[in-house]
This record gives sequence, structure tokens and C-alpha cells, in this order.
Amino acid sequence: MLDWLLDPLAYGFMQRGLLASVMVGLLCSVVGCYVVLRGMAYLGDAIAHAVLPGVAVSYLLGADLTLGAMVAAFGVAAGIGWLSRQGKLREDTAIGIVFAASLALGVVLISTIRTYAQDLTHILFGNVLGVDEADLWLAGILGCGVLAVVVVFYRELMLISFDPVFAATLRIPTERFRVLLLMLLAATVVVSMQVVGVGLVTAMLVTPGATAYLLVRRLPQMMLLAALIGMGSNVVGLYLSFYVNVASGAAMVLTATSLFLLVFLFAPKHGQVWQWLSHR
Repeated sequence: MLDWLLDPLAYGFMQRGLLASVMVGLLCSVVGCYVVLRGMAYLGDAIAHAVLPGVAVSYLLGADLTLGAMVAAFGVAAGIGWLSRQGKLREDTAIGIVFAASLALGVVLISTIRTYAQDLTHILFGNVLGVDEADLWLAGILGCGVLAVVVVFYRELMLISFDPVFAATLRIPTERFRVLLLMLLAATVVVSMQVVGVGLVTAMLVTPGATAYLLVRRLPQMMLLAALIGMGSNVVGLYLSFYVNVASGAAMVLTATSLFLLVFLFAPKHGQVWQWLSHR
């Protein structure tokens, strides 16, 4: 059993992949708790797919793909925030417009690339085993920055997530913190892009937090449990991808989803099976 766990770590790419998986699992799970509480899953999906035009432009220009993704993600987050602040459109409408436009632009730009673009495929579906040291440094810096902001502004972010009206009565600038949360979400998407890809990053943002939400009710406990679920799912998914030779990002998402289904069905008091038995 121990050899089964340690043998893959003899390879450098597995060591880097394991570190990246743990970092992304932690970051997605913590930020994902706010996504679950505020019902922002659609927003996370929009920002994730909005990186496509930035990636495509960077590829065409021969620039760094992560830099292009970062510019696109922050730009789209700011655009959604600006549109929804005007008061004429609901936030979900603004998200839908920006999401569709950015995705269409990304498809148009990618269609101009006539050769098979391996890097673009990795952006779409993830390739944690292809993570290099530069990717790890970038993920570490961005991830630490995001977690530091969450710690420093924990009270404000918690209040605007649970009760924005009450937060406003405390003279907390709710709009500024909402925009800050959008930027944290954008940074998380960029960090996660290499590991699970833009197509699956929303699942890693939502599933660990949703699983923890079914088990606990206090935000600190929810964040801690979600982080353990996210990191554990990513590590298990990484080993599955190594031994079974399947896509790593998809294996991570399916592992997290399996845990969610188990909790949804069998969680004490709130699980569907428990409720069915209690009503017999």
C-alpha cells in the first residue's frame, strides 16, 4: 500500500502535480464557500470561460498564456461588476451577456489557429502533470494573495455573503467588497486553469463547498471541511489519473462529485436516506 502511494512521487512531474493539486484544492474550496453561499456558481462559470479570448490572443501573439488568462479574467469580472452596478440590468443578465460574448470571441479567435494547439487543449481540460516550476510559483503567489485577502477581510466577506442588507447598516461598503469577491474569484480561476481546465473549474469551486454545507452550518467549519474535501479529492484524482491513465482534471472532479453524492444521500439528519428512514 505504501509503495502504491510513494512510487509515483519518484517522478518530478508527479511531485509538482501533487503540490499544484493541493494548492488548487485549498484555494478553490475556500473561495468556493462564498460562491455557494452567494449563489455565484454561474458567475464562476462565466469567468472561467471568459479566459478563452485572453488565452487565444496570448497564443496568437506568442505571449504567456497565463498572463492573457489573468487579464481576461480580471477584465470580465470588472465588466460584470460595472454592468450590474448600473441598476438597469440584473446581475444574472449581465453575467449571461458577458459570458456569451467572451465565449464567442474565444471560439472565433481559436478558430483562426489552423494548427493543433496542445497548449489550448490543456487550458480547456487541464494538465496537472504538465505543471512546471514557473506555474507553481505563480499559483503559490496568487493563491497566498487570495487567502491573505480572505483572512484580512473575513468579517466583511462573511457579512455580505449572509446578509448584505445588515452589512450595509454597519456601513460596510458592500459594493466594493462584492467587486473584491469577483476579483478573488477571477484569481482563483486563473490559478486552477492549469490543473482542471476552464471547463471543469466551476465544479471544483462549487462541489467541495456544497458538500461541506450539507454537514456543517458555521462558515469557519465549512471552509475547513471544504478545504479537506477539495485537497483530498484532488490528490485521489491525481493518483487515479496516474494509475488508470485518465484525464487528471476530470478524475478530480468525479472524485469530489462522488463524495458529494455520498454526503447528500447518507449525511446524518440531512441525508436523503436518513430522512427517508426517519419518516417511515
